[in-house]
Amino acid sequence: MAASADRAAESVWDYPRPPAVLLDDRPVRVECGGHTVAETRHAIRVLETSHPPTFYIPPQDVRTDLLFLTEGRTWCEWKGAARYWDVIVGDAVRSRAAWSYASPEPAYAAIRDYFAFYASRVDRCLVGGEEVQAQEGDFYGGWITEEVQGPFKGAPGTHGW
Repeated sequence: MAASADRAAESVWDYPRPPAVLLDDRPVRVECGGHTVAETRHAIRVLETSHPPTFYIPPQDVRTDLLFLTEGRTWCEWKGAARYWDVIVGDAVRSRAAWSYASPEPAYAAIRDYFAFYASRVDRCLVGGEEVQAQEGDFYGGWITEEVQGPFKGAPGTHGW
């Protein structure tokens, strides 16, 4: 994919390990069941080697009345324990469509209680008006936009990268 005229191309192989945390002032929106679930110009973008960026949205810009804490946790070697949220909008129930960190590791304190969404589990996610593509696989939640270049971890056969 080519980068847009106003944003330079980024290779995910140039992203650091441990991941970088950057503010992003582009409009970010998450839609589900005909409603806007989240909308902000104050996202935090986490960039990790081999992954498309993950966008974390501040809780004040999320319809938290549509999110319901669900069972199960995962552990990120960098950020700590993630908890998961179902997104329920009317009859649209999207299991574990969002996640957050209540007590992230100190280097990632900026994302405390922010929400990230799986683009594959909601109807639509946009960054700067561009509809994102979901990172392949059922674990990682990166968002692929035209300026982000892979190959990306997540597809079959990439687990060991």
